[in-house]
Amino acid sequence: MIPFTDEELMNPVQVAINKIRPSLALDGGDIDFITVKNGNVYVQLKGACIGCASSGSTLKYGVERQLRMDIHPELTVVNVPVGMENDIDNL
Repeated sequence: MIPFTDEELMNPVQVAINKIRPSLALDGGDIDFITVKNGNVYVQLKGACIGCASSGSTLKYGVERQLRMDIHPELTVVNVPVGMENDIDNL
């Protein structure tokens, strides 16, 4: 169980994602932080990351790994498809 509220996680998650952003930009990609809900971090890959065969690895071994190291080992990252930003409850 994650000992933080979703609100408490918002700022630390944003800081961790900003650490990752330059690496994604090197390959023409980017990432938007959408929200935290029930310990799940919702992000949206952008640019060259959309449709990239390595995007799953980027999320798991890049974004999720960084969040788990910086914040808490039980955090999970969920990629939000374009157009689903306002409907994350149905992901």
